[in-house]
Parts: sequence; structure tokens; C-alpha cells
Amino acid sequence: MRIFITGATGFAGSHLVENLVAAGHEIFSLVHAETSHQPLLQHENVTRIPGNLLDQASLETAVAQAKPDRVYHLAGQAYPARSWQQPGLTLAVNSVGTANLLQAVVQYGRPRTLIVTSAEIYGEIKPDMLPITEQTPPAPNHPYGISKWTAGQLVPLFWERYELPVVEARPFNHIGPRQSLGFVVPDFASQLAGMRVGQRLNQMMVGNLEAQRDFTDVRDIVKAYELLAEQGQPGEAYLICSGRPVKIEAILQTLIELADIEVEVVQDPERMRPSDTPCLYGSYAKLQAQTGWQPQIGLTQSLADILADWVRRL
Repeated sequence: MRIFITGATGFAGSHLVENLVAAGHEIFSLVHAETSHQPLLQHENVTRIPGNLLDQASLETAVAQAKPDRVYHLAGQAYPARSWQQPGLTLAVNSVGTANLLQAVVQYGRPRTLIVTSAEIYGEIKPDMLPITEQTPPAPNHPYGISKWTAGQLVPLFWERYELPVVEARPFNHIGPRQSLGFVVPDFASQLAGMRVGQRLNQMMVGNLEAQRDFTDVRDIVKAYELLAEQGQPGEAYLICSGRPVKIEAILQTLIELADIEVEVVQDPERMRPSDTPCLYGSYAKLQAQTGWQPQIGLTQSLADILADWVRRL
């Protein structure tokens, strides 16, 4: 099968490419060199196509070159905090970029398409609204959430107007090897790895550890992407999550135990901002009912693999 992917050099995208190559598919990756997090997998079945989500002509050329049987759209500005610094760029890349890609795919021939958005579209959630489901009303509270909500709104529109078989995936926090800094788990793991190899003092400055979040291994996440691309109902959205909340403090303590070192954890008053949403988790019931998917990799295994990845990097 010929598969066109955006975001193949990103965190989840790199794992997805590995899976698809292992399954014998031919991959055509749209690569924007200025924003690529890591090198594209070097393999005879992986072809690099330069392009830009904000350049409609380059997208149409790329899709025509790939002649895809299936499309995965993972590329975008992935940092909520950065979206406050670059709101216009975030909205352009994530919303307009998705619209541009869908237009290019429609013009090519309407292959099955998966659009990856985010559970960040839900914003602040009250305890009595948990777990989040696909019926929970979105209320994004930062430009990143708005950009992903807007991108998701295009999915039913393109299915209804053009009969493009497009599906939306809404992942919660995903963790695993290769994740960039700027997220809580790699930030913790990188510091502990530095202590393990003697590059820093055994002291961690932390903020609020009381918040609870829903974490899923990226390798489980991309398996869900594959299943949704094959079996998802066009025009529909699906949450991808673990279905249970985990306290950030528990994440840190597990990583410290795995590192097997003595660590002084110091609360930094400047980082002790209360969480707007103390607890946040979702339900993957709809995804499981449609595809049979459920998480396979336990949290401790994920954290051990992340820590080992950072030790290798350092």
C-alpha cells in the first residue's frame, strides 16, 4: 500500500513510520526541514517529499507524487505553551494547514485519511464531567486547543461535502522514547538521566505534582492510528487514551525508582502554579467498540523505556 504521511519526523510520526515500514507499506513523507524534530527513517521504502502545509501548490504536488492509498496527517505546531507566543502561526499551521491538506487529498482521489487533533480541545473540565468522551463539549482555553478544534471541525464537513473518508483521532497525553523536551515526562526523565551519567547534581526543582493526567504509550497511540485509518467511521472523531488518571507525583516517583539513584526533590515556589484542571482523563470505549483497540504497554514499562532512551541520548 502507498501511504502519504505528514509529521513523519515528529515524535508519534516516527513510530508510525516504523510500524508501517515493518508491515511492508511504501511510505511517502512530507518533510518541512525547518521544523523536523529528528531525521526521517532511512529505508528503501521511505521517500522524502519536501513541502509545506501552508503552500497549497507544494501539497498538491506532493500528494500527486505519492499517489496514496491512505493518508495520515500528524504534522503541526504541537506545544500549547508556544501557542500563546505564536498564536497566528499555530492557527495557520494546525487549522489552515489541515484544510490545505484535505483539499489536496480531495483533488487527488479521496483515499482514506486520518487527521490527528488533540484532547486539548476540551479545556477546563469539571470533575462531574469525567471521563471525557466524544460527546463532551469542547471548550479550548488556548490557541493550540482552538487550532486543533478547528481542524477537527473540517472532518465531518469534508465527508459530507466531498465524501472524503476522513476520520479524526483525538489523543490524550502520549509518552515514550524520542519525545522532545517541553513535556512533563521527558523533562523529568532527561534530568534523571543526567544524574545517572554524572552530568548534573541529584536535585530536581519541581512545580505542582498534584495534577492527574491520562498517559498512553506512543506505541499504543500509533497502533490506534493504524486501526482508525482502516476501520474508523468517516466523519467521526475518536478519543485515544488510557482511561485512567495518574498523578504527576507518581510519575516522578516511578522514574526515580527506575533510575535507582538518590534524588532530592525540591518544590520551587515560582513553579507552584495550581492546575486549572486538577484531574483529567478520558474514555476509549468508542475506539474499542469500533476497532477492538486497548492499551497494551503499561505505564512502568513506558517510563523505563523513556529513561533508557534519555540515558542513550546523553
